[in-house]
Amino acid sequence: MDFFEVVRRRRSIRRFRKEEVPQESVDRMLKAAFKAPSSRGRRPWHFIVVKDREMLERLSQAKQGGGAKGLEEASVGIVLVAEERRSGVWVEDLSVAATYLLLSATALGLGSFWIQIRGRYRENGESSEEYVKDLLGIPPGYRVLSIIAVGLPGEVKEPHGEDEYIPEQVHQERW
Repeated sequence: MDFFEVVRRRRSIRRFRKEEVPQESVDRMLKAAFKAPSSRGRRPWHFIVVKDREMLERLSQAKQGGGAKGLEEASVGIVLVAEERRSGVWVEDLSVAATYLLLSATALGLGSFWIQIRGRYRENGESSEEYVKDLLGIPPGYRVLSIIAVGLPGEVKEPHGEDEYIPEQVHQERW
C-alpha cells in the first residue's frame, strides 16, 4: 500500500480480535518510530511495549470518560515516554513518533488508536500520567505522553474521503 493509501485508510480502531500481533510487526513499527524527526535529532523517546493482559486492563483505566477503553482488548499497548531534559519540545517530538506508529500499524494491516495521557485525569482526580508512571515504574525526569493501542482489527471503518479536505481552511502566503 502506498503512503497516501495508508493515510486514507488510517482510522482509530478500538475493537480488536483476540489474535496476537506478531512480534515482527511490533518491531517494524518501533523501527519506523525511531526514524521520526525530532528537535535537533535528540530522540528523547522511550517506548514501553506492554502485552501482559492484566497490565493492559489496568492501563485501560488510566483516564476518565472511557478514553482508554479498548486498550484491554488490544494485543499491544505502546507507552510513549520522554526524557524531559533531552528536549524542550518533547511533546511535539513524541507526537511525531506516535504518528509514525499509527501509520505503520495501518501499513501492516493492524488497527490502532491514540490514548492521550499527558494532561488527563482518572475518575478519582489522580493524574493519568502519575498513574501510568507508578504502574510501569517510570523513573523521575521522564514524562508520559500517550499510549498507542495496537491489535488485529475487530471492526471495519470506511477510509477517509476526499470531502474531508476543506480548501477554505488553506491559506496561501498569508491569512
